[in-house]
Amino acid sequence: FYRSGALVFGGGHVVLPLLQATVVPAGAVSNSDFLAGYGAAQAVPGPLFTFAAYLGTVANGQLHGWIGGLGLLLVIFLPAFLLVVGALPLWESLRRRNDIQSTMAGINAGVVGILGSALYDPVWTSAIHSRTDFGLALAAFGLLLYAKVSPVIVVTLAALAGWALSL
Repeated sequence: FYRSGALVFGGGHVVLPLLQATVVPAGAVSNSDFLAGYGAAQAVPGPLFTFAAYLGTVANGQLHGWIGGLGLLLVIFLPAFLLVVGALPLWESLRRRNDIQSTMAGINAGVVGILGSALYDPVWTSAIHSRTDFGLALAAFGLLLYAKVSPVIVVTLAALAGWALSL
C-alpha cells in the first residue's frame, strides 16, 4: 500500500491494478470483494485512496477490521504526505523551470494511458461480458455525460438494471 501510494500521480485510479495485484492473488481479499469495494468507492465522493480503508477492513489475516482499515488508509497516504513536507519548500522554484514543466506534461500524458489500462483491467474485463453489459455501461455513460444525471442516481439505476438483467 505504501508502494501504491508512492506511485500514484494524477488520480487514485492508477493504483487500482497495483492494489488488485497485491491483495487478490495473496488471498487477502477475493476478487469479487475487491470489485464490490471499488464500485462502492465510485458511488461516494472523495478520493479513491479511501478504498484502502475498505480493503484493510475486509482483508483476511492479522490486520483486518477497523484497525486494518485505519492502518492501510494511513499507509497509502503516507508517501504523499512525506512528498508534500519534503518538496513544498522547493516547489515554487521548480515549477517555473521549463524542463520541470515539460516533465510534468509528459507524466500527465502517461497517467491518461495508465487510467485507460485501469479501466480495461480489472473493471472492463470483470464487468463487460456481453452486449447487454456493454449497452448498460454505454447507457450509464450517456446519462452521466450528456444528460448530466447525478452519479448517485446513475449508479443506483445501473445497479437496479444489472439486478433486473440477472433475473
